[in-house]
Amino acid sequence: MTRQEVCDGLKEVIAVIRPNTDLTGMTFDTELVRGLGIDSLTMLMLSLATEEKFGMHFQDGAPAPKTVGEVCDAVLAALEQ
Repeated sequence: MTRQEVCDGLKEVIAVIRPNTDLTGMTFDTELVRGLGIDSLTMLMLSLATEEKFGMHFQDGAPAPKTVGEVCDAVLAALEQ
């Protein structure tokens, strides 16, 4: 799976969790909080939905990702394990 495929899947997850979010300009550098308006509760929902979508688990104790690219990288790292 490529980084872009993960990003596309992440867009699908965000579209379900935050249906009114404009994702047309979302890039790997888009910040989750400032760029997409994701708060702590939404971050939890995003984490759970992402784990379910990709059949993986984020590493416990890892720092929270700040950008879309960091989420994509974390998903890819978890899938490699």
